[in-house]
Amino acid sequence: MKLKDKTIIVTGASSGIGAASALLLASNGANLVLGARRRPELERLVGQIAQSNGNAVCLPGDVRDEAYAEALVRCALDTFGGLDGAFNNAGTVGQMQPVPDMHSNNWHEVLAVNLNSGFYAAKYQIPAMRDNGGGSIVFTSSFVGHAIGLPGMAAYAAAKAGLVGLVQVLAVEHGTEKVRVNALLPGGTMTPMAGDDPSFHEVVRGFHALKRIAEPSEIAQAAMFLLSPEASFVTGSAMTVDGGNSITKA
Repeated sequence: MKLKDKTIIVTGASSGIGAASALLLASNGANLVLGARRRPELERLVGQIAQSNGNAVCLPGDVRDEAYAEALVRCALDTFGGLDGAFNNAGTVGQMQPVPDMHSNNWHEVLAVNLNSGFYAAKYQIPAMRDNGGGSIVFTSSFVGHAIGLPGMAAYAAAKAGLVGLVQVLAVEHGTEKVRVNALLPGGTMTPMAGDDPSFHEVVRGFHALKRIAEPSEIAQAAMFLLSPEASFVTGSAMTVDGGNSITKA
């Protein structure tokens, strides 16, 4: 029980990496506050965790809203008495277009979901963890914009690269307060965002050195490591869990 009695916020928890992480963290003893836009999926996940004798509550909302970031922290404090960790995982790819063809609304939307939400999360999570004696924050970034560029993904790349920069500064600012901050950079993962086109999946498999796509549970294991005491000397890092995608050129 690596996370016994630790309270952790997970956003983007209604499916994919977020849901897999919630199940894994709960099975390792964590108390969870689950966030996403879709209430039915969140409530179903809470019920699944409860059936396995885990502890979880959910609070639906939109990570683009600063008040929602504050509400998630307040929920953790009111329900479990503190905050020890957060996996800020919610994100969106947006429309994939070259910059000259991209509507400005798409640019702002992608940055709001992927990057602005990270600022809001840190703003409220860090004081709560500081008051609790420390903690660990993990942001889902991407190898796109960090190691490689992909056509049509300028907004996504800019937002995810921005998260890495945010992580580095937060790690320096709050290291002496025992708050660790890291970015997790997954490769292709079999989530709803990946769609259901087998031919597309085949192409994506070829991008990876391992020639396959990750299961959400594999990325969840990396998130749990960063949130756990086993990563006690890891902060300010961009941890690549991409199956060799970013190093594969052929």
